[in-house]
Amino acid sequence: MARKKKGRDISGWLVIDKPAGITSTSVVNKVRWAMNANKAGHAGTLDPEATGVLAVALGEATKTVPYITDALKAYRFTVRLGQATNTDDAEGQVIASSDTRPTDDQIKDALGSFVGDIMQVPPQFSAVKIDGERAYKLAREGEELEIAARPLWVEELLLTGRPDADHVELEMTCGKGGYVRAIARDLGEKLGCYGHVLQLRRIWSGPFEAEDGLSLETVESLARTPELDAHLLPLETGLADLPEMRATPDGAVRLRNGNPGTVIGAALEFGEECWASLDGRAVAVGIYRGGELHPSRVFNQ
Repeated sequence: MARKKKGRDISGWLVIDKPAGITSTSVVNKVRWAMNANKAGHAGTLDPEATGVLAVALGEATKTVPYITDALKAYRFTVRLGQATNTDDAEGQVIASSDTRPTDDQIKDALGSFVGDIMQVPPQFSAVKIDGERAYKLAREGEELEIAARPLWVEELLLTGRPDADHVELEMTCGKGGYVRAIARDLGEKLGCYGHVLQLRRIWSGPFEAEDGLSLETVESLARTPELDAHLLPLETGLADLPEMRATPDGAVRLRNGNPGTVIGAALEFGEECWASLDGRAVAVGIYRGGELHPSRVFNQ
């Protein structure tokens, strides 16, 4: 018999404004403890020194994590020009330097090549897997890695500030799997001056905004109280980018059992992905096929 997980059967999203100096996993563990939840996960890792929105899913909301992971995200970051590091951020060792400094116009011209569908090579110190091992683990052991380029959609990359010749402030909106550190590295190479990320903040991710996030101090001070529960966003928040259909009562029963169920609402294209609700609560996500939803994920709430 499987052992029951400790904690409450509580579902929803808690948005954290992550501070620097802590891993995303540590934030999730702290939230799980504070909410006394039996299950928790996050929608998109932030580097330990990065700050900003980290959306933590609890309970049944963990089933909606892929929809936030796939959503657009926006980052505000500072690039230190003139230095390349082995980690592509300020935590690493300087491995190359240059006295060259581009003008603002040169930077703006270069940014255009990083917009749209691009191919990006993840940093050596990253969580991608190489022959079953995490790249950062192999890099720490001194291995020189050949990491394949990966596709990335960059919707926008803007120069927002130039405090001095050595620093550039940028804002980027991109899709799933983007490494801001790789953008800084590649931009520095394109400009002929090297570069690495000095500061990084994720300002929004899908429907979640950093300015709405709780600090970890607040989470700790309100731990295991109704006041912290009041900050929990509904599971359905994670489905904001999908069209919603309404399940009939009989359809909801069938969907919860993993079977196709009748749904009604705005006309959708055959084969379109959507979610079904009953009395405002998510029942399932799946594929719409002529008046029925064929479920791929079912919510027990």
